[in-house]
Amino acid sequence: MHERVGKLETAGVITGYRAVVDPAALGLDVTALVGVIESDSVDDTGVEAALRAMPEVEDCWRVAGSEGYVLKVRVTDIPALEAAINALNRIEGVARTRTTVVLSTKWEGRHD
Repeated sequence: MHERVGKLETAGVITGYRAVVDPAALGLDVTALVGVIESDSVDDTGVEAALRAMPEVEDCWRVAGSEGYVLKVRVTDIPALEAAINALNRIEGVARTRTTVVLSTKWEGRHD
């Protein structure tokens, strides 16, 4: 088994390992999906670097459509979400954001 896993790691099939943590146990009680609408003349590299620098942004997807990115944001409470949205809107190249607050999580990180 260990040899097979080693081969998968070497081949780049297994790209890493992570601990699955309960966000509520860390006090991260609010999850939101935030769509980022970019300015017409935007430097994707600068936007992506700024998004990566925000600890509230847990996941970032580049998407097709009117939004350039969709982010999963986790914060402690609604005031912290408001602060994160304000920070996102101050990033050079971000025209505006659209936020959906998650009411409950039915499943996440599906591994079945």
